[in-house]
Amino acid sequence: MSRIEAPRSEDAVATGSLTDRLLSGLPAEAVLTDPEVTTSYANDMASFCPAGSPAVVVLPRTVEQVQHVMRTATELRVPVVPQGARSGLSGAANATDGCIVLSLTKMDRILEISPVDRIAVVEPGVINATLSRAVEEHGLYYPPDPSSWEMCTIGGNIGTGSGGLCCVKYGVTAEYVLGLDVVLADGRLLSTGRRTAKGVAGYDLTRLFVGSEGSLGIVVRAVLALRPKPPQQLVLAAEFPSAAAACDAVCRIMEGGHVPSLLELMDRTTVKAVNDLARMDLPETTEALLLAAFDTPDPAADLAAVGALCEAAGATEVVPAEDAAESEMLLKARRLSLTALEAVKGTTMIDDVCVPRSQLAAMLEGVERIAEKYDLTIGVCAHAGDGNTHPTVCFDAADPDESRRARESFDEIMALGLQLGGTITGEHGVGVLKKEWLAREIGPVGVEMQRAVKQAFDPLGILNPGKVL
Repeated sequence: MSRIEAPRSEDAVATGSLTDRLLSGLPAEAVLTDPEVTTSYANDMASFCPAGSPAVVVLPRTVEQVQHVMRTATELRVPVVPQGARSGLSGAANATDGCIVLSLTKMDRILEISPVDRIAVVEPGVINATLSRAVEEHGLYYPPDPSSWEMCTIGGNIGTGSGGLCCVKYGVTAEYVLGLDVVLADGRLLSTGRRTAKGVAGYDLTRLFVGSEGSLGIVVRAVLALRPKPPQQLVLAAEFPSAAAACDAVCRIMEGGHVPSLLELMDRTTVKAVNDLARMDLPETTEALLLAAFDTPDPAADLAAVGALCEAAGATEVVPAEDAAESEMLLKARRLSLTALEAVKGTTMIDDVCVPRSQLAAMLEGVERIAEKYDLTIGVCAHAGDGNTHPTVCFDAADPDESRRARESFDEIMALGLQLGGTITGEHGVGVLKKEWLAREIGPVGVEMQRAVKQAFDPLGILNPGKVL
Protein backbone atom coordinates (compact mmCIF):
# COMPACT_ATOMS: atom_id res chain seq x y z
CA MET A 1 0.00 0.00 0.00
CA SER A 2 1.29 3.43 -0.89
CA ARG A 3 1.65 5.84 1.98
CA ILE A 4 1.08 8.73 -0.39
CA GLU A 5 -2.12 7.76 -2.16
CA ALA A 6 -4.83 5.57 -0.70
CA PRO A 7 -5.74 2.43 -2.65
CA ARG A 8 -9.21 2.28 -4.08
CA SER A 9 -11.28 0.17 -6.40
CA GLU A 10 -12.37 2.23 -9.39
CA ASP A 11 -15.58 0.17 -9.68
CA ALA A 12 -16.45 0.61 -6.01
CA VAL A 13 -15.94 4.34 -6.01
CA ALA A 14 -17.76 5.25 -9.18
CA THR A 15 -19.25 8.61 -8.37
CA GLY A 16 -22.82 7.37 -8.49
CA SER A 17 -22.13 4.49 -6.12
CA LEU A 18 -20.16 6.69 -3.71
CA THR A 19 -22.83 9.38 -3.72
CA ASP A 20 -25.60 6.88 -3.08
CA ARG A 21 -23.74 5.44 -0.13
CA LEU A 22 -23.11 8.88 1.33
CA LEU A 23 -26.75 9.92 0.86
CA SER A 24 -27.89 6.92 2.86
CA GLY A 25 -26.71 8.72 5.99
CA LEU A 26 -26.64 12.38 4.97
CA PRO A 27 -29.25 14.94 3.89
CA ALA A 28 -29.21 15.77 0.20
CA GLU A 29 -28.09 19.36 0.79
CA ALA A 30 -24.93 18.09 2.53
CA VAL A 31 -23.65 16.23 -0.54
CA LEU A 32 -22.36 18.30 -3.47
CA THR A 33 -21.50 16.68 -6.80
CA ASP A 34 -21.78 19.48 -9.37
CA PRO A 35 -18.23 19.73 -10.81
CA GLU A 36 -18.45 23.52 -10.99
CA VAL A 37 -19.11 23.54 -7.25
CA THR A 38 -16.74 20.79 -6.17
CA THR A 39 -13.87 22.37 -8.10
CA SER A 40 -14.15 25.44 -5.89
CA TYR A 41 -13.15 23.24 -2.94
CA ALA A 42 -10.02 21.88 -4.63
CA ASN A 43 -7.32 23.92 -2.94
CA ASP A 44 -6.27 26.27 -0.18
CA MET A 45 -4.27 29.50 -0.61
CA ALA A 46 -0.82 28.00 -1.21
CA SER A 47 1.10 28.41 -4.46
CA PHE A 48 2.91 25.59 -6.29
CA CYS A 49 0.78 22.90 -4.64
CA PRO A 50 -0.97 20.44 -6.98
CA ALA A 51 -4.66 19.82 -6.39
CA GLY A 52 -6.87 17.08 -7.75
CA SER A 53 -10.56 16.90 -8.59
CA PRO A 54 -12.79 15.74 -5.74
CA ALA A 55 -15.50 13.20 -6.52
CA VAL A 56 -17.82 14.79 -3.98
CA VAL A 57 -17.90 17.49 -1.32
CA VAL A 58 -19.66 16.71 1.95
CA LEU A 59 -20.73 19.36 4.49
CA PRO A 60 -21.77 17.51 7.66
CA ARG A 61 -23.49 19.18 10.62
CA THR A 62 -23.18 16.42 13.22
CA VAL A 63 -20.60 14.02 14.59
CA GLU A 64 -22.73 11.09 13.45
CA GLN A 65 -22.66 12.40 9.89
CA VAL A 66 -18.86 12.62 9.97
CA GLN A 67 -18.74 9.06 11.27
CA HIS A 68 -20.95 7.93 8.38
CA VAL A 69 -18.61 9.59 5.88
CA MET A 70 -15.56 7.87 7.35
CA ARG A 71 -17.24 4.46 7.51
CA THR A 72 -18.21 4.84 3.87
CA ALA A 73 -14.73 5.97 2.90
CA THR A 74 -13.13 3.05 4.73
CA GLU A 75 -15.47 0.50 3.16
CA LEU A 76 -14.94 1.86 -0.36
CA ARG A 77 -11.25 2.77 0.14
CA VAL A 78 -11.88 6.40 -0.85
CA PRO A 79 -9.44 9.11 0.29
CA VAL A 80 -10.87 11.87 2.49
CA VAL A 81 -9.50 15.42 2.59
CA PRO A 82 -10.75 17.41 5.60
CA GLN A 83 -11.10 21.16 5.18
CA GLY A 84 -11.86 24.26 7.18
CA ALA A 85 -11.91 27.73 5.63
CA ARG A 86 -9.09 26.83 3.21
CA SER A 87 -7.06 29.84 4.32
CA GLY A 88 -3.99 27.64 4.82
CA LEU A 89 -0.69 28.29 3.08
CA SER A 90 0.84 24.83 2.65
CA GLY A 91 -1.60 22.90 0.45
CA ALA A 92 -2.73 20.76 3.40
CA ALA A 93 -6.37 21.17 2.39
CA ASN A 94 -5.85 20.45 -1.33
CA ALA A 95 -8.04 17.77 -2.85
CA THR A 96 -6.75 14.58 -4.43
CA ASP A 97 -8.37 13.03 -7.50
CA GLY A 98 -11.53 11.12 -6.67
CA CYS A 99 -11.53 12.06 -3.00
CA ILE A 100 -14.28 13.04 -0.62
CA VAL A 101 -13.71 16.62 0.47
CA LEU A 102 -15.01 16.79 4.03
CA SER A 103 -15.74 20.46 4.69
CA LEU A 104 -16.41 21.07 8.39
CA THR A 105 -17.53 24.69 8.07
CA LYS A 106 -21.17 23.84 8.88
CA MET A 107 -20.18 22.44 12.28
CA ASP A 108 -19.88 25.94 13.68
CA ARG A 109 -21.47 25.89 17.14
CA ILE A 110 -19.91 27.18 20.33
CA LEU A 111 -21.21 24.50 22.67
CA GLU A 112 -20.06 25.89 26.01
CA ILE A 113 -18.20 28.78 27.61
CA SER A 114 -17.30 28.27 31.26
CA PRO A 115 -15.86 31.29 33.13
CA VAL A 116 -15.25 29.11 36.21
CA ASP A 117 -13.34 26.37 34.41
CA ARG A 118 -11.97 28.89 31.88
CA ILE A 119 -12.72 26.69 28.92
CA ALA A 120 -14.72 26.82 25.72
CA VAL A 121 -16.10 23.75 23.97
CA VAL A 122 -16.51 24.27 20.24
CA GLU A 123 -17.12 22.53 16.95
CA PRO A 124 -14.35 22.71 14.31
CA GLY A 125 -16.12 25.16 11.98
CA VAL A 126 -16.22 28.00 14.51
CA ILE A 127 -14.43 31.08 13.16
CA ASN A 128 -11.50 32.18 15.31
CA ALA A 129 -12.72 35.78 15.59
CA THR A 130 -16.25 34.61 16.45
CA LEU A 131 -14.93 32.60 19.38
CA SER A 132 -12.69 35.46 20.52
CA ARG A 133 -15.61 37.89 20.62
CA ALA A 134 -17.92 35.40 22.31
CA VAL A 135 -15.54 34.67 25.19
CA GLU A 136 -14.75 38.37 25.57
CA GLU A 137 -18.37 38.91 26.65
CA HIS A 138 -17.56 36.70 29.65
CA GLY A 139 -14.39 38.62 30.52
CA LEU A 140 -12.24 35.90 28.95
CA TYR A 141 -9.63 35.74 26.22
CA TYR A 142 -8.72 33.15 23.57
CA PRO A 143 -5.18 34.21 22.61
CA PRO A 144 -4.29 32.40 19.33
CA ASP A 145 -4.89 35.01 16.62
CA PRO A 146 -3.66 34.10 13.11
CA SER A 147 -3.63 37.00 10.67
CA SER A 148 -6.61 35.34 8.96
CA TRP A 149 -8.56 35.21 12.24
CA GLU A 150 -11.66 36.79 10.68
CA MET A 151 -12.07 33.79 8.36
CA CYS A 152 -10.01 30.83 9.60
CA THR A 153 -11.66 28.10 11.66
CA ILE A 154 -10.68 26.58 14.98
CA GLY A 155 -10.51 23.15 13.32
CA GLY A 156 -8.11 24.50 10.72
CA ASN A 157 -6.06 26.19 13.43
CA ILE A 158 -5.81 22.88 15.28
CA GLY A 159 -4.99 20.97 12.11
CA THR A 160 -2.07 23.20 11.20
CA GLY A 161 -0.98 24.11 14.72
CA SER A 162 -1.32 27.78 13.84
CA GLY A 163 0.09 30.76 15.70
CA GLY A 164 -0.46 34.48 15.42
CA LEU A 165 0.70 37.90 16.52
CA CYS A 166 0.45 37.27 20.25
CA CYS A 167 2.52 34.08 20.40
CA VAL A 168 5.51 35.82 21.96
CA LYS A 169 3.57 36.12 25.24
CA TYR A 170 0.70 33.67 25.02
CA GLY A 171 1.93 30.81 22.85
CA VAL A 172 0.42 28.93 19.91
CA THR A 173 -2.78 26.96 19.36
CA ALA A 174 -1.32 23.71 20.76
CA GLU A 175 -1.01 25.29 24.20
CA TYR A 176 -4.77 25.96 24.35
CA VAL A 177 -6.15 22.62 23.18
CA LEU A 178 -7.02 20.61 26.29
CA GLY A 179 -9.10 17.87 24.74
CA LEU A 180 -10.52 16.66 21.44
CA ASP A 181 -13.22 14.45 20.04
CA VAL A 182 -11.83 12.85 16.89
CA VAL A 183 -13.52 10.63 14.31
CA LEU A 184 -10.97 8.03 13.25
CA ALA A 185 -10.48 6.68 9.75
CA ASP A 186 -12.83 3.75 10.38
CA GLY A 187 -15.57 5.93 11.88
CA ARG A 188 -14.92 5.26 15.56
CA LEU A 189 -15.08 8.24 17.92
CA LEU A 190 -12.03 8.89 20.11
CA SER A 191 -12.01 11.34 23.02
CA THR A 192 -8.61 12.63 24.13
CA GLY A 193 -7.36 14.93 26.85
CA ARG A 194 -9.42 16.62 29.51
CA ARG A 195 -11.40 19.66 30.58
CA THR A 196 -9.57 20.00 33.90
CA ALA A 197 -6.76 22.44 34.65
CA LYS A 198 -4.33 19.54 35.10
CA GLY A 199 -4.12 16.01 33.74
CA VAL A 200 -1.33 13.59 32.79
CA ALA A 201 -3.21 10.32 32.24
CA GLY A 202 -1.57 8.28 29.51
CA TYR A 203 0.09 9.39 26.30
CA ASP A 204 -0.74 12.92 25.19
CA LEU A 205 -2.80 12.03 22.12
CA THR A 206 -4.32 15.51 22.08
CA ARG A 207 -1.00 17.08 21.18
CA LEU A 208 -0.46 14.37 18.59
CA PHE A 209 -3.55 15.49 16.66
CA VAL A 210 -2.69 19.20 16.88
CA GLY A 211 -0.67 19.98 13.76
CA SER A 212 -1.39 16.62 12.12
CA GLU A 213 -3.23 18.34 9.23
CA GLY A 214 -6.13 15.89 9.20
CA SER A 215 -3.85 12.94 8.46
CA LEU A 216 -4.67 11.02 11.67
CA GLY A 217 -8.35 11.78 12.28
CA ILE A 218 -11.16 14.31 11.93
CA VAL A 219 -11.51 16.76 14.82
CA VAL A 220 -15.22 17.24 15.56
CA ARG A 221 -15.07 18.92 18.97
CA ALA A 222 -12.42 20.77 20.94
CA VAL A 223 -12.02 21.80 24.57
CA LEU A 224 -10.02 25.02 24.58
CA ALA A 225 -8.32 26.77 27.46
CA LEU A 226 -9.16 30.43 28.05
CA ARG A 227 -7.44 33.21 29.96
CA PRO A 228 -8.79 36.24 31.78
CA LYS A 229 -9.23 39.16 29.41
CA PRO A 230 -6.08 41.32 29.66
CA PRO A 231 -6.07 45.13 29.74
CA GLN A 232 -6.17 46.99 26.44
CA GLN A 233 -2.73 46.83 24.87
CA LEU A 234 -0.72 49.82 23.67
CA VAL A 235 1.66 49.61 20.72
CA LEU A 236 4.99 51.26 20.02
CA ALA A 237 6.51 51.70 16.57
CA ALA A 238 10.29 51.99 16.15
CA GLU A 239 12.13 52.80 12.94
CA PHE A 240 15.56 51.32 12.27
CA PRO A 241 18.29 52.05 9.71
CA SER A 242 18.82 48.31 9.13
CA ALA A 243 17.13 44.99 9.75
CA ALA A 244 20.14 43.98 11.83
CA ALA A 245 19.56 46.90 14.19
CA ALA A 246 15.90 45.98 14.58
CA CYS A 247 16.85 42.37 15.35
CA ASP A 248 19.38 43.62 17.88
CA ALA A 249 16.55 45.49 19.59
CA VAL A 250 14.48 42.29 19.68
CA CYS A 251 17.33 40.46 21.39
CA ARG A 252 17.78 43.29 23.92
CA ILE A 253 14.06 43.29 24.73
CA MET A 254 13.91 39.54 25.31
CA GLU A 255 17.21 39.39 27.17
CA GLY A 256 15.99 42.20 29.42
CA GLY A 257 13.14 40.03 30.69
CA HIS A 258 10.35 42.02 29.07
CA VAL A 259 7.17 40.16 28.12
CA PRO A 260 5.49 42.04 25.28
CA SER A 261 2.11 40.86 24.08
CA LEU A 262 3.34 41.43 20.55
CA LEU A 263 6.72 42.00 18.91
CA GLU A 264 6.46 42.22 15.13
CA LEU A 265 8.85 43.27 12.38
CA MET A 266 8.20 44.58 8.87
CA ASP A 267 11.06 45.17 6.44
CA ARG A 268 11.18 48.09 4.01
CA THR A 269 9.65 46.04 1.17
CA THR A 270 6.67 45.15 3.32
CA VAL A 271 6.22 48.71 4.61
CA LYS A 272 6.17 50.05 1.05
CA ALA A 273 3.69 47.38 -0.06
CA VAL A 274 1.31 48.22 2.81
CA ASN A 275 1.51 51.91 1.98
CA ASP A 276 0.85 51.24 -1.70
CA LEU A 277 -2.17 49.12 -0.88
CA ALA A 278 -3.78 51.04 1.99
CA ARG A 279 -2.19 54.52 2.00
CA MET A 280 -1.31 54.16 5.69
CA ASP A 281 1.57 56.66 5.67
CA LEU A 282 4.01 54.28 7.30
CA PRO A 283 7.59 55.62 7.22
CA GLU A 284 9.13 54.34 3.97
CA THR A 285 12.50 55.83 4.88
CA THR A 286 12.97 53.02 7.40
CA GLU A 287 14.78 49.80 6.62
CA ALA A 288 12.82 47.94 9.30
CA LEU A 289 9.78 48.81 11.39
CA LEU A 290 9.41 47.12 14.77
CA LEU A 291 6.06 47.02 16.56
CA ALA A 292 6.00 46.22 20.27
CA ALA A 293 2.90 46.00 22.45
CA PHE A 294 2.11 45.49 26.12
CA ASP A 295 -1.21 44.57 27.73
CA THR A 296 0.04 45.07 31.28
CA PRO A 297 -1.60 47.30 33.93
CA ASP A 298 0.86 50.08 33.03
CA PRO A 299 1.67 49.60 29.33
CA ALA A 300 3.05 53.13 28.92
CA ALA A 301 5.85 52.38 31.37
CA ASP A 302 6.69 49.13 29.63
CA LEU A 303 6.71 50.86 26.25
CA ALA A 304 9.04 53.53 27.60
CA ALA A 305 11.50 50.89 28.78
CA VAL A 306 11.37 49.06 25.46
CA GLY A 307 11.65 52.35 23.57
CA ALA A 308 14.91 53.05 25.39
CA LEU A 309 16.24 49.65 24.35
CA CYS A 310 15.25 50.34 20.75
CA GLU A 311 17.13 53.64 20.84
CA ALA A 312 20.16 51.91 22.30
CA ALA A 313 20.04 49.45 19.38
CA GLY A 314 20.05 52.33 16.89
CA ALA A 315 16.41 53.21 16.30
CA THR A 316 16.10 56.51 14.45
CA GLU A 317 12.62 57.18 15.80
CA VAL A 318 10.45 55.64 18.49
CA VAL A 319 6.75 56.53 18.59
CA PRO A 320 4.46 55.06 21.25
CA ALA A 321 0.74 55.04 20.46
CA GLU A 322 -1.27 57.38 22.63
CA ASP A 323 -4.43 55.30 22.72
CA ALA A 324 -6.15 52.14 21.56
CA ALA A 325 -7.16 53.67 18.21
CA GLU A 326 -3.55 54.45 17.25
CA SER A 327 -2.51 51.01 18.43
CA GLU A 328 -5.15 49.33 16.28
CA MET A 329 -4.04 51.30 13.22
CA LEU A 330 -0.50 49.97 13.61
CA LEU A 331 -1.76 46.43 14.07
CA LYS A 332 -3.94 46.79 11.00
CA ALA A 333 -0.84 47.65 9.00
CA ARG A 334 0.88 44.49 10.20
CA ARG A 335 -2.17 42.32 9.46
CA LEU A 336 -2.30 43.74 5.93
CA SER A 337 1.30 42.73 5.20
CA LEU A 338 0.66 39.48 3.33
CA THR A 339 -2.25 40.90 1.34
CA ALA A 340 -0.15 43.92 0.41
CA LEU A 341 2.80 41.80 -0.73
CA GLU A 342 0.49 39.69 -2.89
CA ALA A 343 -0.55 42.88 -4.69
CA VAL A 344 3.08 43.59 -5.70
CA LYS A 345 3.17 40.97 -8.47
CA GLY A 346 -0.13 39.13 -8.17
CA THR A 347 1.20 35.89 -6.70
CA THR A 348 3.20 35.06 -3.59
CA MET A 349 4.92 32.15 -1.95
CA ILE A 350 4.80 32.73 1.78
CA ASP A 351 7.57 31.02 3.68
CA ASP A 352 7.25 30.21 7.36
CA VAL A 353 10.75 29.63 8.68
CA CYS A 354 11.32 29.94 12.41
CA VAL A 355 14.83 30.44 13.78
CA PRO A 356 16.29 31.06 17.24
CA ARG A 357 15.90 34.76 18.13
CA SER A 358 19.67 35.07 18.24
CA GLN A 359 19.76 34.14 14.52
CA LEU A 360 17.00 36.49 13.41
CA ALA A 361 19.37 39.07 11.90
CA ALA A 362 21.27 36.38 10.00
CA MET A 363 17.97 35.09 8.64
CA LEU A 364 16.85 38.49 7.34
CA GLU A 365 20.25 39.29 5.88
CA GLY A 366 20.28 35.90 4.16
CA VAL A 367 16.84 36.46 2.66
CA GLU A 368 18.04 39.80 1.25
CA ARG A 369 20.97 38.04 -0.43
CA ILE A 370 18.63 35.41 -1.86
CA ALA A 371 16.34 38.12 -3.27
CA GLU A 372 19.33 39.73 -5.00
CA LYS A 373 20.60 36.38 -6.30
CA TYR A 374 17.27 35.52 -7.94
CA ASP A 375 16.35 39.09 -8.91
CA LEU A 376 13.05 38.91 -7.03
CA THR A 377 11.06 41.03 -4.63
CA ILE A 378 10.98 39.24 -1.28
CA GLY A 379 9.34 41.07 1.61
CA VAL A 380 9.73 39.90 5.17
CA CYS A 381 7.26 40.31 8.00
CA ALA A 382 7.95 38.41 11.17
CA HIS A 383 6.71 37.45 14.58
CA ALA A 384 10.09 38.71 15.70
CA GLY A 385 9.57 37.93 19.37
CA ASP A 386 9.56 34.20 18.68
CA GLY A 387 11.84 34.17 15.63
CA ASN A 388 9.07 33.18 13.21
CA THR A 389 9.77 34.85 9.86
CA HIS A 390 7.50 35.05 6.83
CA PRO A 391 9.71 35.77 3.81
CA THR A 392 7.20 36.35 1.03
CA VAL A 393 8.32 35.82 -2.53
CA CYS A 394 6.44 38.08 -4.97
CA PHE A 395 6.30 36.92 -8.58
CA ASP A 396 4.31 36.84 -11.79
CA ALA A 397 2.78 33.38 -12.12
CA ALA A 398 2.36 33.93 -15.87
CA ASP A 399 6.14 34.23 -16.29
CA PRO A 400 7.65 30.70 -16.32
CA ASP A 401 11.18 31.87 -15.60
CA GLU A 402 10.11 34.09 -12.75
CA SER A 403 8.00 31.26 -11.33
CA ARG A 404 11.00 28.95 -11.47
CA ARG A 405 13.17 31.49 -9.68
CA ALA A 406 10.47 31.99 -7.07
CA ARG A 407 10.36 28.29 -6.27
CA GLU A 408 14.15 28.01 -6.12
CA SER A 409 14.42 31.03 -3.84
CA PHE A 410 11.71 29.59 -1.59
CA ASP A 411 13.66 26.37 -1.17
CA GLU A 412 16.87 28.28 -0.53
CA ILE A 413 15.16 30.23 2.25
CA MET A 414 14.13 26.97 3.93
CA ALA A 415 17.67 25.65 3.63
CA LEU A 416 18.93 28.84 5.25
CA GLY A 417 16.51 28.41 8.14
CA LEU A 418 17.71 24.87 8.83
CA GLN A 419 21.33 25.99 8.56
CA LEU A 420 20.65 28.57 11.28
CA GLY A 421 19.22 25.95 13.63
CA GLY A 422 15.59 26.65 12.78
CA THR A 423 12.58 24.79 11.44
CA ILE A 424 10.86 24.83 8.06
CA THR A 425 7.51 25.82 9.56
CA GLY A 426 6.59 27.64 12.72
CA GLU A 427 2.82 27.82 12.24
CA HIS A 428 1.63 27.12 8.69
CA GLY A 429 2.24 23.38 8.61
CA VAL A 430 3.86 21.02 6.09
CA GLY A 431 1.03 20.08 3.73
CA VAL A 432 2.17 19.43 0.17
CA LEU A 433 4.50 22.40 -0.03
CA LYS A 434 7.12 21.30 2.48
CA LYS A 435 6.84 17.54 2.90
CA GLU A 436 10.18 16.90 1.17
CA TRP A 437 11.78 19.42 3.51
CA LEU A 438 10.21 17.77 6.55
CA ALA A 439 12.26 14.66 5.84
CA ARG A 440 15.42 16.77 5.73
CA GLU A 441 14.58 18.39 9.06
CA ILE A 442 13.62 15.33 11.11
CA GLY A 443 15.90 12.74 9.48
CA PRO A 444 15.26 9.11 8.47
CA VAL A 445 14.54 7.85 11.98
CA GLY A 446 12.09 10.67 12.55
CA VAL A 447 10.35 9.87 9.27
CA GLU A 448 10.15 6.19 10.21
CA MET A 449 8.55 6.96 13.57
CA GLN A 450 6.06 9.42 12.09
CA ARG A 451 5.03 6.91 9.44
CA ALA A 452 4.50 4.33 12.17
CA VAL A 453 2.14 6.74 13.94
CA LYS A 454 0.29 7.35 10.67
CA GLN A 455 -0.01 3.61 10.10
CA ALA A 456 -1.48 3.08 13.58
CA PHE A 457 -4.24 5.64 13.09
CA ASP A 458 -4.84 5.28 9.35
CA PRO A 459 -3.77 1.82 8.17
CA LEU A 460 -5.49 2.19 4.79
CA GLY A 461 -3.91 5.57 4.10
CA ILE A 462 -7.23 7.29 3.30
CA LEU A 463 -6.86 10.36 5.52
CA ASN A 464 -5.47 13.34 3.60
CA PRO A 465 -3.07 11.24 1.50
CA GLY A 466 -0.01 12.91 0.04
CA LYS A 467 0.27 15.45 2.86
CA VAL A 468 2.96 15.81 5.54
CA LEU A 469 4.84 12.57 4.76
